[in-house]
Amino acid sequence: MSIKVGMISLGCAKNQVDGEMLMASLQQAGFELVDDAALADIAIVNTCGFIESAKKESIEEILELAQLKKEGRIKKLVVTGCLAERYREEIHKELPELDAVLGIGANAEIAGHLKRMMEGGFVEAFPEKEKMPLCGGRVLTTPSYFAYLKIAEGCDNRCTYCAIPLIRGGYRSRTMESIEGEARFLVQNGAKELILIAQDTTRYGIDLYGEYSLSKLLRRLCKIDGLHWIRVLYCYPDSITDELLDTMACEEKIVKYMDIPLQHASGKILRAMNRRGDRESLTSLMKRIREKVPGVILRTTLITGFPGETDEDFTELMEFVKEVRFDRLGCFAYSQEEDTPAAELPDQIDEDVKERRAEIVMQDQMEIMEEQGQRLVGQTLEVLVEGFDRYAECWFGRSAMDAPDIDGKVFFSVSEKKPVLGSFVKVEIEDCMDCDLTGHLVP
Repeated sequence: MSIKVGMISLGCAKNQVDGEMLMASLQQAGFELVDDAALADIAIVNTCGFIESAKKESIEEILELAQLKKEGRIKKLVVTGCLAERYREEIHKELPELDAVLGIGANAEIAGHLKRMMEGGFVEAFPEKEKMPLCGGRVLTTPSYFAYLKIAEGCDNRCTYCAIPLIRGGYRSRTMESIEGEARFLVQNGAKELILIAQDTTRYGIDLYGEYSLSKLLRRLCKIDGLHWIRVLYCYPDSITDELLDTMACEEKIVKYMDIPLQHASGKILRAMNRRGDRESLTSLMKRIREKVPGVILRTTLITGFPGETDEDFTELMEFVKEVRFDRLGCFAYSQEEDTPAAELPDQIDEDVKERRAEIVMQDQMEIMEEQGQRLVGQTLEVLVEGFDRYAECWFGRSAMDAPDIDGKVFFSVSEKKPVLGSFVKVEIEDCMDCDLTGHLVP
């Protein structure tokens, strides 16, 4: 009788891809996969350990499953992912309900570890981070029409607030051949949109080929028949080359969308973050991108309340946001993470001040996005159909301006034939409400 395994994967899309690879390995080894971890013999929580809120979410999921184990509804409880890797010494002491704690380097041998666990006794394994597979089979958890494509692992940027290099290790690019092969497989299995991800996508290839190679990779992917959209996330500003921008501008399959986490605009704060640049240089970069890629959608993320952030620094950040007028923006209060240099800095900011500053940034950004949305009224957009909203009684999808889960939607009415999920349709925009667009299908 086969052993049923279910997984809950938390955190970013990069961790989601890791989880998909884990499930493929287990399936190949003869385990039976189930969609609901609560109905499995073995429940796996593929955790996120990046910031405090993510850690809390991971622990809450573990505790809920631990209760099901206590009730006899599941047999074994396993923790993998970033939280396991980061807190290898503490996690089993704090959560004795666990039957296995596996670091990211153990992903390659996940089936063997689970078989040992089923034979009895607690299992823990923390091989070198570099042993984590960069490629392999996947059990996709996204809808069939889009998929994430991880092009590298780890990070070398060493931002002082970030624990990723501690957790994931140094930057390691995949070969272009392996990425292209996986991309072709994904498209053959229905993916119309591929979303390229890494801790830093613009650094791609520097370790393998001695130069920034994202533009070359993109040109290879654009040759894949049946692929409609290519989207790039997590672009580090220092590595955005003219070659990359020229490629984005001329290749039709690459959506004109750049996700560039800038974190701040004050030169003083950026230096404390171990990042380069200041308000003037970042404003110049945004201008250069918009000039070279007409119509580009610029997305960024910012951090408020970093240690030492004064009222003047915050004002400079606000002025920067209002001047650049990003199309998409997320803002987060600084999370003081142990074992990072920033955690030891003086002048830590009160939690309520950090949160309030983040709220102010987002309030202003919502106004900007609402104004930009209203300017789209009367225009016709290409939309990837994602589903039907029974409450609003209309269809919805995403335009090229929106990445899944982090950006908005386009809601639209249909007068005649229903659209097909995963198809591309034309929608005429009628209004913008709470930064989502509404309209009607153009026959």
